[in-house]
Amino acid sequence: MSRDATDSVAEKPDDEHPGDGHASAEHPAALQAPDAHPHTLPLLRQSLVGSWRSLLAWSLGLAATILLYMPLFPSLGGANSQLSALLASLPPQLIKTLGYTDIASGSGYAESTFFGLVGFLLMSAAATTWGSAAIAGDEESGALELILAHGVSRHQLVLERSLAVTVRLVVLAAVSGALLAAVNPSSQLGLAGTDIVAACAAFLGLGLVSGSAALMVGALTGRRLFSTAAGAGVAAVSYVVNAIGSQSAALDALRSFTPYGWAYRHTPLATGADLPGLALLFGLSALFTVVAVAALRRRDISGA
Repeated sequence: MSRDATDSVAEKPDDEHPGDGHASAEHPAALQAPDAHPHTLPLLRQSLVGSWRSLLAWSLGLAATILLYMPLFPSLGGANSQLSALLASLPPQLIKTLGYTDIASGSGYAESTFFGLVGFLLMSAAATTWGSAAIAGDEESGALELILAHGVSRHQLVLERSLAVTVRLVVLAAVSGALLAAVNPSSQLGLAGTDIVAACAAFLGLGLVSGSAALMVGALTGRRLFSTAAGAGVAAVSYVVNAIGSQSAALDALRSFTPYGWAYRHTPLATGADLPGLALLFGLSALFTVVAVAALRRRDISGA
């Protein structure tokens, strides 16, 4: 080989190695050229590493809610408490709508204020945010084409993104359960440990329904707006229908058709786990994920 040819090879420009580019927080390491020894679940790892700030923020929000509401119970709870007197002055329909029928007890108070209201809103918002970003967010940013161009299959993409959403929601449920157990004695809630676990399982399942619904619509449409609307809509409609069903015995059957009813109809903080309700929550989430896999495999994604 001549000296000129040798110099030509030595001076080969870097742009002929596209896999050696920079990977931003929005573009996972999986976007680079595959290594000789690829990591297991690369998209899951990238999602978890890239979202630790939002996970911390949502965890702090749930923690603040528990630490704000639970210590108030000793001064509010009891059959002859100020809270009971206040509720007695409110219309029964309003009390049923808010789920405050048993708020004078420790289990009823924790379920009504946290699991069934403020915590439910935070969990649903977090699940919807992560679910809508999982596929629709990548597609709108252009990252989805790059991921698929590097040998990642469509079903792998959906499953790893779904698993990432699930792991983060498990963390939120675990943080909530641990804090509730920690303040349980000082707040005089009188909750059993197994009942706290049961309530957190229902809390997790309810979040998964919103998150998987958002992910599914993202796979179907590629639009984050529609994806967000789906996740938030499932939570909102479920809450409203459950509230309507709680108004009278004639309407009570409606609660059997809503994820919110599956989670809390049998008051897990007082009676323990409702296995059929949990099966419905996790089963519906799994169904949404299967539909998301099928939808993304059939869609025409430019450049994929």
